[in-house]
Amino acid sequence: MDLTGARWRKSSRSDNGGSTCVEVATNLTGVVGVRDSKDRAGAVLAFGPAAWTGFVAAARSGALRSDPAP
Repeated sequence: MDLTGARWRKSSRSDNGGSTCVEVATNLTGVVGVRDSKDRAGAVLAFGPAAWTGFVAAARSGALRSDPAP
């Protein structure tokens, strides 16, 4: 995957202390990149635009929340 020209931005939901930070590149054609901001040379997760939109919508709605069983 060619990430040349990716413009990375830090997630607005990242921990201000820097322990849980992700960066997202949404300017690439046909792919959204996600990486750990503490390991910028490390692995990048790649999502199709529709999958990324679905993930963000589910995260915002709380559908991805994992609560312990009662």
